[in-house]
Amino acid sequence: MPEPTEGKPPATPAAPTPPAPAAASAAESGADSGRPEKLRRRLIWACIWGYLGVNFLMFLRFFFPRILFEPKTVFPIGYPTDFNLGVETKYQRDYRIWVVRNLSRIFVIYARCTHLGCTPDWKQSENKFKCPCHGSGYDSEGVNFEGPAPRPMDRASIALDATGQIIVDTGKLYVREKGIRDEFENDGAFINV
Repeated sequence: MPEPTEGKPPATPAAPTPPAPAAASAAESGADSGRPEKLRRRLIWACIWGYLGVNFLMFLRFFFPRILFEPKTVFPIGYPTDFNLGVETKYQRDYRIWVVRNLSRIFVIYARCTHLGCTPDWKQSENKFKCPCHGSGYDSEGVNFEGPAPRPMDRASIALDATGQIIVDTGKLYVREKGIRDEFENDGAFINV
């Protein structure tokens, strides 16, 4: 049992002593060491979520097929009077055809080499089509005469509509195979002029 203290003033608590400099620096370094760890964790989680997000977008992209837009197979090219004698090459880039007019007919050659499918070039100075891939040569009517091409180039279907305009259909091609079939004289392979 404590002894009663009569007449003594109550004791005052001792004032806190300031921490030692070594203790203060240790406390500060503990607070700073937590900050880089948080940044590291955030960076790692950002990389993980970024990786998962990119993979999820690639997964979604799988359900949207890539589409190649090809030109129409049926299209107008103008009136018979628009074409002079010879080969017209202005439709080669857009529709892959040449329009040929001779003294009695207009027909359309589909610009595909019958050897391996390259697009030949019209050589005006030589009056022939020349395939740049393997050297096949065709005359002005698309008939092969040199190189590895096995047969003449195909002709596209051609017709006149109600207004007299020429309509070409590259979805229907006429073929000439030596000794097997010759469709170049069929209706639709040419127009008489």
